[in-house]
Parts: sequence; structure tokens; C-alpha cells
Amino acid sequence: MISLKDIRYVRLGTTNLDDAARYATKVLGLELVRRDRGGAYMRSDSRDHTLVYTAGDPREHVVAFEVGSLAELDAAGSELDNSGYIVKAVTRGECEQRWVDAAVVFNDPSGNTIELIARPAHSGRRYFPTRDAGITGFSHIGLHSLSPSKDEAFWTTLCNARVSDWIGEAPLLRIDPVHHRMALFPSKLTGVQHINHQVESIDDIMRSYYFLREQNVKVRFGPGRHPTSGAMFLYFDGPDGMIYEYSSGVSHITDEAGHRPRQFPAANSSFCAWGSKPDIPEFEGAISFAETVDA
Repeated sequence: MISLKDIRYVRLGTTNLDDAARYATKVLGLELVRRDRGGAYMRSDSRDHTLVYTAGDPREHVVAFEVGSLAELDAAGSELDNSGYIVKAVTRGECEQRWVDAAVVFNDPSGNTIELIARPAHSGRRYFPTRDAGITGFSHIGLHSLSPSKDEAFWTTLCNARVSDWIGEAPLLRIDPVHHRMALFPSKLTGVQHINHQVESIDDIMRSYYFLREQNVKVRFGPGRHPTSGAMFLYFDGPDGMIYEYSSGVSHITDEAGHRPRQFPAANSSFCAWGSKPDIPEFEGAISFAETVDA
């Protein structure tokens, strides 16, 4: 079994690198680490970077997970290959772009591009953003899934992910005590569906809510509270159609033996306990699992 230690970074193509970098620093509240080799590298915590915008196709998304060592990376590549996945070693030059010692890349069952990396760089400086949004770190992603059941099986049998809860057919998956590091939403698309950053408190969420409205950034969902993880949240638009989320107060699952995943219906009340209504197709139940299978 492939032991995933952390979700490390997301790489997103963008049609306008300058605008994307400006958004990430001035609106989202990340710190610009560097701009080189056609990319803008952003950080949100002690890691060298957690988000990279690259000049290119905005449909190109890459999600990276860290494994524990170079030996574990080699073993993971072999396990994926033996399971029928096409695995490619990331070149030395590409590893230098990613600030990792080594990496492999493959596609999950839905076709999402996933990188496994070993020995990624940390920063020697504390995170210091341009805008104080209260961010404490990059926390999780939502992924589009052509078949959540198949993707769930991949992440929980070949990898060490565990289901914390389901909303309809969408599993919320953890790889550590945090309630979820990844959520798989039924979709006819592939790629990253949303990107989450944790903030310190509900005060930070509300300050950003009013700030985003002043900046004419469309709020997609919230403020609200997720019944699954208990986190208070706010979803809003980013460049190239990406959705970003701030949340605070996510629950931790420390009793693995005692935890039982709960099944929530595919309904608004399963996404927000306060009654906020989402303007996000995957959360509205607009795309049913049966429809995606028929497609």
C-alpha cells in the first residue's frame, strides 16, 4: 500500500500569469516565493510552495502528494505499474522546477494528473503574505471524478486514504487525522474542483467575505458550516474558473478504530448546517452519479 504523508502542492495552468499572481497575493492572501521558468510560486505555510500558476492551458491541473522517502517513492512507482497504471519518472529539470528530490507522475482512474514526490523543499522563512487573510496553510482539494466509487477504491486500496464521510456518492478522504485532504465529486470533468486554505477563525472568514465583495469577487457558497467536518467555510471565484475556499475549525479523527463513516444525502443540508445555498454545480446535486456513469 502506498503511504501518502501529505498533500503538498497544486499546479494550475493559466491564460494570464500576471493576473493569476496578482490575484493570489492581493486577493487570496498567499506569499509570492518566486517567478521563474514560466511559473509563479506561492506559499501559505512553512513549505517552499503550495500553489504554482504556470503559463499554459487552464485545464491542466496537477496535484502532488508526498511520500516518506526515495525508497518509498520507488516502491510506489512499482506498485502503480504492477496495478496497470502508466507511471513516468519526472525529469531532473522538472524536479528542480518543483523543488523536490524526485517524483513520478500518473493518472488516477478518472484521468486526474497526480504526482508522488519525495523530499520536497521547506522554507527557511516564516510565511508572510501580502494580504492578511488569516491563512494558516494549504489543507485540501476537491477533485472532479468520473466515477467516485472507482476513484474511492483506488485511493483506499492502493493508497492509505480512508473515508471519513460520504455526501451522496462523494467520499471525503483523509490520509492523516484531518477530516479530509481530498473530496471526490461526481462530474463530467476532470481536474481540481476547489482548493482549500485553512484560516485561524470565523473572524477571518467574515473579514474576507466583506473584502471579497468589495473587490467584486463572486462568493459561491457561504459563509456556512459543513455538517461533515464541522468547519466554517467560504467559497469564492478565482482565475480561470477555479474555486477557492477558506475554512476554519475542521475536525480531526484520532480514534481510527472507533470512527465510522457517515452517509449524508446529496442535499444542500449536507453541505451547510446554517442554510447557505451553493452556487457550485457539484454541491447543488445538478450532476447525479447515474448521469456521469451513463455519459
